[in-house]
Amino acid sequence: MTATGERVERVDEQDRVIGVVDRGEAVARQWLHRVATTVCRDAHGRFLVHRRPETVSRFPGCHNWLIGGAVEPGESYERAAARELAEELGVRAPVRPLFRFLCRGAISPYWLGVHEAVVTGGLTPDPAEIDRYAWVTESELWDMAGRRTFVPDGAAALRRHAATAGRPPAPPLP
Repeated sequence: MTATGERVERVDEQDRVIGVVDRGEAVARQWLHRVATTVCRDAHGRFLVHRRPETVSRFPGCHNWLIGGAVEPGESYERAAARELAEELGVRAPVRPLFRFLCRGAISPYWLGVHEAVVTGGLTPDPAEIDRYAWVTESELWDMAGRRTFVPDGAAALRRHAATAGRPPAPPLP
């Protein structure tokens, strides 16, 4: 989704709503707002990784393992994650909250809600959001996340995911 014209809830350091603003302004002024994402797994436990189109304004041509976008005013993280999953992948699946954290972000800071969904059946990616995709193992995901062409906020969420899952420390990422 494009940031211009989107309305989001501006929030404070404790994720409490303090107003509704334009997302573009929130990013430009470094105001905290909310973003909801989903980690997609298949029946074999592999992770979905996608490449962003070269035409997008943020992280063109980069890879990410998170599907998502801004939480709309009055919307829950979980509902936003499910909506974004349907919009970007054409998938309707239950999303399960994993964790939420204050992400300092490569472009601006925001509260990031990370969810998980098991995806079965075909995908219909929105070409404006997803150039191509692949299912990868956890090892392959870590390898990709260590590259310069991986969205930095996605790499931060991957580190947090490993920590909250009680796994041993993962290899350092840039």
